[in-house]
Amino acid sequence: MRALTWHGIEDVRVTDVPDPVIVNPTDAIVRVTSTAICGSDLHLYRVLAPYLTPGDVLGHEFMGIVEAVGPGVATLAVGDRVVVPFNISCGRCWMCERGLFAQCETTQNSAQGKGASLFGYTSLYGAVPGGQAELVRVPHADFGPIVVGRDLPDERYLYLSDILPTAWQAVDYADVGADDTLAVLGLGPVGQLAVRSALHRGVGRVIGVDLVTERLELARAHGAEVVDARSTDVAQALIDLTDGRGADAVIDAVGMEAHGNPVSEKVIGAASRLPKPIAKGAIERFGIDRLAALHTAIAAVRRGGTVSVSGVYGGMADPMPMMELFDKGLTVRMGQCHVRRWSDELLDIVSADDDVLGLDGLATHHASLEEAPELYKVFQQKQDGCLKVVLKP
Repeated sequence: MRALTWHGIEDVRVTDVPDPVIVNPTDAIVRVTSTAICGSDLHLYRVLAPYLTPGDVLGHEFMGIVEAVGPGVATLAVGDRVVVPFNISCGRCWMCERGLFAQCETTQNSAQGKGASLFGYTSLYGAVPGGQAELVRVPHADFGPIVVGRDLPDERYLYLSDILPTAWQAVDYADVGADDTLAVLGLGPVGQLAVRSALHRGVGRVIGVDLVTERLELARAHGAEVVDARSTDVAQALIDLTDGRGADAVIDAVGMEAHGNPVSEKVIGAASRLPKPIAKGAIERFGIDRLAALHTAIAAVRRGGTVSVSGVYGGMADPMPMMELFDKGLTVRMGQCHVRRWSDELLDIVSADDDVLGLDGLATHHASLEEAPELYKVFQQKQDGCLKVVLKP
């Protein structure tokens, strides 16, 4: 089959790889009909290179048609149309019983000190072949895949794999309501869906922040106020917009790809290019992130407020303003999305005819899988108004 594979820093290629097969009784094989490039994939494109091996199949947002099931899968049938959560969870362990599916103890990568395995996401998270491919082996298919209807286009369901529940969880963690103000830092796909989810859930006021004109205008079109990060001190602007108090909650939907610290960017870039054993040691013991967005969130939230982090961070030695966090009495919530915790609720919303979250029009670029390498570059560099890429194998 054809699949998008990693070969080095900013070097991904579509190559021939062996077709997957049923290995365990609870496996399924899914023929992919749509897969997307996620902002988290950009971390693999450059920063997390030491944890990848040439030939690794990337991609964790995908859906398709069930082509085969193992004898332990009673919840799926050949021919079912499914969307597959990006994290792999069993649904039965201590963590899963508590809705903490991203920490599943059955697929947890305890030797690496990490949570549940993820599709297409490095040796840190199980080195499971990903979904930017024609076929995927889906472990724990007796719990993970979500069966969806056949009448609506793929893009109405595809984002249930990651970015929609990630945005929904970020808003839930923010703990805001009709009388509150929520700021969303970063208006990429997750940020856009966080804006829409917050407004759908009845949050009183939503302010989106970015430095790309098209993204600001899109958030404005969906009902948010916006702040252009290119022309102002973002934290001060948010404080000024909230009577000098600060937003009740701030979502950091940016993560380690934040702009604003060229020194950190150079250090991270240099570390990722070291020989793998040295690079891994540097990242795991001394690694830092570009923290501009997170520090802005801490500065912009009101006293007693909440910072909700959905952007991915990977540093182990990040300098944090602990005095400010403590003095302001902040709540900070973060982590990988527990996709199956939200999927039933979200499936009802996305299956409605009115498309209240605007999913049908979220993707700006549609292409074949063969065009993926070029579109990784376009997405990384925010060229051509690129917000979301959907690929068809």
